Parts: sequence; structure tokens; C-alpha cells
Amino acid sequence: MTASISDILLGWYDAHARDLPWRNPPGGTLPDDPAWPYRVWLSEVMLQQTTVAAVKPYFAKFTARWPTVDALAAAPEDDVMAAWAGLGYYSRARNLVKCAREVAERGGFPATEAELRQLPGLGDYTAAAIAAIAFGQRAVVVDANVERVAARLFAIDELLPAARKAIRAAAGTITPAMRAGDFAQAMMDLGSQICTSKAPRCLLCPLRELCAGYAAGDPERLPVKPAKKPVPERRGTAFWITRNNGAEVWLVTRPGSGMLGGMRALPDDGWSAQGDGSGEPPVSGEWRMLGAVRHGFTHAHLTLGVIALDTDTPPPGEGQWWPVSGIEDAGLATLFAKATRLALASV
Repeated sequence: MTASISDILLGWYDAHARDLPWRNPPGGTLPDDPAWPYRVWLSEVMLQQTTVAAVKPYFAKFTARWPTVDALAAAPEDDVMAAWAGLGYYSRARNLVKCAREVAERGGFPATEAELRQLPGLGDYTAAAIAAIAFGQRAVVVDANVERVAARLFAIDELLPAARKAIRAAAGTITPAMRAGDFAQAMMDLGSQICTSKAPRCLLCPLRELCAGYAAGDPERLPVKPAKKPVPERRGTAFWITRNNGAEVWLVTRPGSGMLGGMRALPDDGWSAQGDGSGEPPVSGEWRMLGAVRHGFTHAHLTLGVIALDTDTPPPGEGQWWPVSGIEDAGLATLFAKATRLALASV
């Protein structure tokens, strides 16, 4: 059964693999190019909790601007954070710079899963994926797609997250020694294209006849997930502080840790996923309400009011006056880009 599953799936992948800019063709020899592990690593970091469609333009932009890990390692962190703006989960961008610098110092990416796991920002999944895809090492690669495929294939009905140990063990029994990278990507493609979360396309699945979940009659219920907790609603305020009749706006850099860490932003009133903001402006004056924007985070939904003041006095703390005409170059996180668009439409 083990050989049958891997052989069948690799045959399907050879015919149906997605054409992605960071991929090697199915069955192809690994590129003899020092930039190859860099491209695999960059794509895997970008794809964490982000869709392929969203990642494609960012991947193209990054690889055009920083074509090698050494080029990225030499880049100012602010430039990398600005280029990442809009992709979300900004701790990934901070770890991207740290990892690039460490890899450059080493002289290249390590080839083993264990060594890769020691790099900043690389967890079990990413290290396994790079080892398999970039270096052809046998590694058990389990992302959300693979988790779903394995849970259904072996009818693992234990509740997540406790089921992950059994799912990983099951995935390990079908991971081949040869073409491990292609196999990992085949599992990902099967999960994203066929074995989807809702309404899986079982009649098109090459593994249907070997799938215990399909045989049981209800593969969609697997993997078994705990009931979702309600997402709290939070409120906050962003401050559109300008001078010179609105020609420049005051921007800050958020603390390195926490939500939207390290990103340029409008000043705000201290809202967080745990609580509402104070609503208190940082300086006194005749503030004007411009409206509000909505934004969803993993752990909270936020309604962010935007109020405006034109003044020559900057608020306390570090920041900089930024030309409003060049605000798109500031690399604002999506939330503050929304607030900025609201402000520009209102003033």
C-alpha cells in the first residue's frame, strides 16, 4: 500500500502539478544554482498562512530586488519590511532578515532538516519542506493541506491538535525516499486542488480507492477540528497628524514585538487583540473625525476610527514626517494603508 500511494500520487503530480514560479518541474534534476535553496526558502516563508495568489507578486518583487540570500542579507531591515507590507504576519519578515543574515554568514543554506530547524523563523514544517524540495532529502512535510489529506486517507478521527502526532506518523509511512520534494508538493497540490476543506472532489482523486475516509462515506468531516471560539471585537483610534497644510504626515515604527511589529504605521491609541484603545489623542487640538475602517486579525476584529489634526507640533516619541505624496513608499501595514486611504479621501 505504501508504494502504491506514493507511486500513484507522483504519477498524478507529473501530469497535474501547478506551474509555480518557485518550483522545479516534476521529476526534474535539482537546479545546480546557489539561488535555488533561497527561492525555495523564500517561497515557503511567504506561503505560511498566505495564499499562493497573494504570494506570487511578492515573490516576484523580492527575487527581482534581492535575487540571492546575500543580497537580502545586505538589505536594510526597513526596506524589507516595507516590501513585505500587505502580506501580513509581519514577524515572518523580521525573521526573514535575521535568517538571511545568518545564512549569508554561514556561506549558504544547510542541507539537513535538523540544521535548517536551527535557523531563525524555521519551524518543523518549513525545515522539512526546504530539506525535501531544495535538497532532495527524505523529510516528512506536513502543512495544513498535507494534514487534511493524511487524516482522510487514514481516517484519523482524533480531535486536533492531539491528532497531529498520528497524522505525522501516517504521512511518514507514505513518504518515499526518492522524489521526496515532489511527493511533498504533490500532497500539497492534492490538498489545495482536490482534497479541499469543503466539498472535496473525491471523484477526481487519484487516491480515492485507497482512502479510508472516502470508504467510510464522509471524508469532509476529517480532520476533526475543535469548535471555533468567537473572535472578539476591538476598537481603536488612529491619528492622521499632518503639517504644512497636509503635505506631510507623522509616521511611527511599531515595536518589534506584538501586532504589526516593526512596521511603519500611523500613531494610535494602544489598541490590541486583548483590549480596546484609550481613544486619547497624543496631542491636544481641534481633532476631526474622518470615519473608521474595519480589519480582521487572527485573534480579533478591529474597528479603527481615524481622526485628523494639522499641526506643526509632532506628538511625543520617535517618528518622522513623511511626504503624503509618497505615502505608498512608506510600506504601511494593510490596516494603516486602509486608514490612510480613508484620510486622503476625507481631507
